[in-house]
Amino acid sequence: MAQAPVIIEAAINGTTTKERNPNAPRLPDEIAADALACFAAGAAVVHNHVDVVAVPGEESAARYLEGWRPVFDERPDALLYPTTNFGPGVEGAYSHMPPLAATGWLRIGIIDPGSVNLGGVDADGLPAAPGFVYANSFGDIRHQAAVCTGSRLGPSMAIFEPGWLRTALAWHRAGRLPRGAMVKLYFGGDAGYVTSAGQQHGGAPFGLPPTEKALDAYGELLDGCNLPWSVAVIGGDLFDTPVARLALERGAHLHVGLEDYAGSEQPTNRDLVERAVALCGEIGRPVATCDEASALMNLPRRAPEPPDHGDVDT
Repeated sequence: MAQAPVIIEAAINGTTTKERNPNAPRLPDEIAADALACFAAGAAVVHNHVDVVAVPGEESAARYLEGWRPVFDERPDALLYPTTNFGPGVEGAYSHMPPLAATGWLRIGIIDPGSVNLGGVDADGLPAAPGFVYANSFGDIRHQAAVCTGSRLGPSMAIFEPGWLRTALAWHRAGRLPRGAMVKLYFGGDAGYVTSAGQQHGGAPFGLPPTEKALDAYGELLDGCNLPWSVAVIGGDLFDTPVARLALERGAHLHVGLEDYAGSEQPTNRDLVERAVALCGEIGRPVATCDEASALMNLPRRAPEPPDHGDVDT
């Protein structure tokens, strides 16, 4: 297990503004340049947000493609995937996935198997009103799975809270997860997930903290499961916790980037990828290429084909 290649994923922007870190890419040309830099440094997967949301799916897809085309021109092996379109409704939130998949470039989709409170803290350190509930009902999860299956996309499954993992594993045990699923354990750092520039006192923590005992708890749930999994610290610095090294020693993968990072410095995404590569070297595990990552995740074929609703894991 120690010699298995490590999939390094770079989540390059998220809600991180340039005021918070001027290195965060926001516009398509910045996203393209940053993604290429991350791939060159050793990332196998890049995830990004765009600056327009809750628009028709074709419009959202077009905005993503502005930043992706230069990447695929140079790196046809690249693994890139978007975030949700944030509505209207779950249908609108995932309406950009089919047109992106139809290009033949998109191979990774999203299933977010739960709900979580996000937001800032006030001057007293309390979670501030009104906050934001990122909600995914069981019905929403079924729709997300259907989109991934119909468009032949391997689902990226963020795990903000332990209940999210239990739901993901229920789908896995039932053999109903679309092919290519990967579980991503999001440990909550002290800064939480900053969702707006107005959160002057930082974000409210969520989920399990980035500790060895918390990793053990997730490990107990994952025991006997053959899905690939990675670790991230949202609202902190993964490399300042024991989680990164322990996860690598246990055969896991790494999720880094300026969407997650809330440390004391202002690194670039490439800096964070390079730190991940260096840690893999210390542990003695090689870094996966894009093609190796595709094989490790068992992603469906790149070429667009008619939907295959029977394409689930077994």
